[in-house]
Amino acid sequence: MAKLIVSDVDVKDKKVLIRVDFNVPIKNGVIGNDNRMVAALPTIKYVTDNGGKAILLSHLGRIKSDEDKKALSLRPVAEHLSELLGKDVEFVPVNEGAELEAAINDMKDGDVILMENTRFQDIDNDFGKRESKNDPKLGEYWASLGDVYVNDAFGTAHRAHASNVGIATAMKAANKPAAAGFLMEKEIKFLGDAVDNPVHPFVTILGGAKVSDKIGVIENLIPKSDHILIGGGMAYTFLAAQGHEIGKSLFEADKVELAKELLEKAGDKIVLPVDNVAAVEFSNDAKHEVVGVNIPEGEMGLDIGPKTIALFKDILKDAKTVVWNGPMGAFEMSNYAEGTLEVGRALGNLTDARTIIGGGDSAAAAIQLGIADKISHISTGGGASLEYLEGKELPGIAAISNK
Repeated sequence: MAKLIVSDVDVKDKKVLIRVDFNVPIKNGVIGNDNRMVAALPTIKYVTDNGGKAILLSHLGRIKSDEDKKALSLRPVAEHLSELLGKDVEFVPVNEGAELEAAINDMKDGDVILMENTRFQDIDNDFGKRESKNDPKLGEYWASLGDVYVNDAFGTAHRAHASNVGIATAMKAANKPAAAGFLMEKEIKFLGDAVDNPVHPFVTILGGAKVSDKIGVIENLIPKSDHILIGGGMAYTFLAAQGHEIGKSLFEADKVELAKELLEKAGDKIVLPVDNVAAVEFSNDAKHEVVGVNIPEGEMGLDIGPKTIALFKDILKDAKTVVWNGPMGAFEMSNYAEGTLEVGRALGNLTDARTIIGGGDSAAAAIQLGIADKISHISTGGGASLEYLEGKELPGIAAISNK
């Protein structure tokens, strides 16, 4: 069912609570990657340009102690957001109480404030993890601060927290709108269309370390995909299931039988590596070589080999829809990055296809290659995108009002 979008709501003179995903890497007060912040700008600007007051909520990291709070304040994020927006963003160093309420009441149309890390609520009280455990009283409190709620944090949509599900539930109970932001709308559209209405040939590319992380995705996409290309550490569990030698490669012994079942269910849709880059140890400086489908004893597979790259690229050249989640090898080391980079190049060369990358190392590869602008959509939520591709209903999306 279609969700209410921020552009469907009159925000003029309204206090608009916007749940953003500003969970960005920060070191010594400097933001290392602001992609998630940039992705939220259209929604924030829409609210302020149309006379609304933008009240931003976000988490940052995991808060387990008072010591964590020192490193995980959103103050440097507010400062960087001011630069991105070209206007002052007021940082409020609390997320509950009189200081926050006064700051909101003093806002003028077009103003922006960012309250402190919502996960400070996980230790700043006597009631347990109020944010992470979706304390309804906290959701109701935050909802009371605004006239409109907008969820633009797809990266946390798979979690039922007070700042997404709690606020949305309370807003709807008070007959106030709970809408999706433009980033959330884009994520739903691209990932939803890929899963529910792909243009064929539809190719799914899966990598990463563990089969267990992608079981749901594989099972959901077997009937929908024309090909499922598998690389990364998870490939060795499948190769072991086929009876190949995998040396000392990473694999999940307890998932070999499951891999056999998936291979049987998928038939020839699942395409596995036909050669590999193997090394004697997990190190960029280790002796390494290209080997066939079998990994020699004492070596481990760390990337797909050149024949596999050629095979994958040949399948991709005719694709009309591609979903990619997970690297083809130990992408963080240059000697084992070529498989991931070549897959990225192949996607960048597709001019007549819808290409979707599910965050993480795959997104990093696209950025490293300078092809991010050639990809139809790069998801801002790794875990959320995986669950969406599994066909699960995400609580953060389900809580948004329907049109």
